[in-house]
Amino acid sequence: MSQINIRFFSQSLNRYVSFGMYIPDDKRNYGGVYDKQNMKTLFILHGYSQDGSNWIPDHIAEKYNFAVVIPNGENSFWLDGLSTGHKYCTYVGDELLRYVRNTFGLAQTAEDTAIMGYSMGGFGALHTAFTYPDTFGKVCALSSALIVYEIAGMKEGSGNGVANYDYYHECFGDLDTVIDSDNNPETLIKRLNAQKKKIPQIFMSCGTEDFLLENNRQFNAFLDKESVPHVYLESKGGHDMAFWSEYVVKFTDMMFGKNE
Repeated sequence: MSQINIRFFSQSLNRYVSFGMYIPDDKRNYGGVYDKQNMKTLFILHGYSQDGSNWIPDHIAEKYNFAVVIPNGENSFWLDGLSTGHKYCTYVGDELLRYVRNTFGLAQTAEDTAIMGYSMGGFGALHTAFTYPDTFGKVCALSSALIVYEIAGMKEGSGNGVANYDYYHECFGDLDTVIDSDNNPETLIKRLNAQKKKIPQIFMSCGTEDFLLENNRQFNAFLDKESVPHVYLESKGGHDMAFWSEYVVKFTDMMFGKNE
C-alpha cells in the first residue's frame, strides 16, 4: 500500500493545501509482478472538528483494490461558504477530482468513483455526490449531520450546543431560505428527479443511540417519498468510530465487492 501526501495550490480555496492518498499499487501476484487490476477510487470526508486522516483500513482497500483520497475540509460542512477561498464543495467535487484524474489516472468514470463520509462528512458526501452526480457513482454516508431543518431560521446572536449563528451562516448561507437552497441535499435530489437525471447509488447508516438518528430517519423517509433507491441501515451504536468502522466494512463490500 503506497502512502502519498500531496501539496498543491487550490484555486477553490485560494491557498496551498495538502491531501493524502493510499494506493494499493504494490500488491503482488505469486509470479512476483505487480497486480494491474482496474483500480477504483474512494474519496473520504472527515467530520466536524476532525482532520484529513485516513480511517479506511488498509486491508479493505487492498481487498477491493481501490485508492483512497483524503482531503481536509476544516469545519466547512464541505460546502461552498460565503467567504473567499471557502469553496469546499467545488474543491472536492471538481478541482481535486480533476487533479487526481490528471495526475494519477484514477477516478476516470462515475462507475469507478465513490465518496464516503461520517457525521459532517456524511452530510458532505451526500451533498457533493448530488451536486456532481456525473462524477460520483456511489455515495456512502455514516451518521450524517443532516441538520438543515435544525438550523433553518436561526437568528443572528443565537446558536446551539455545537456552533453559533455566524458559523452556520458562513457555511450554509441565508438560514431563512436554507431549506430551499442548494445547500440542502433534499433540494438537489428533487432537482435531479425533476430533470430525470441519474442519482448516485446511496448507502446510509446510523446507530440507534446516535443523537443524529432522527435526522437520518427523516432523510430516509424523504428518499422513500421521492422514490429514490437507496440502502439505509440501523443497528445498535453511537456517534463514534466503533460504529463507523463496522459500516465501512459492510458498505465497502456493497460498493466494491465482486457482486456490486
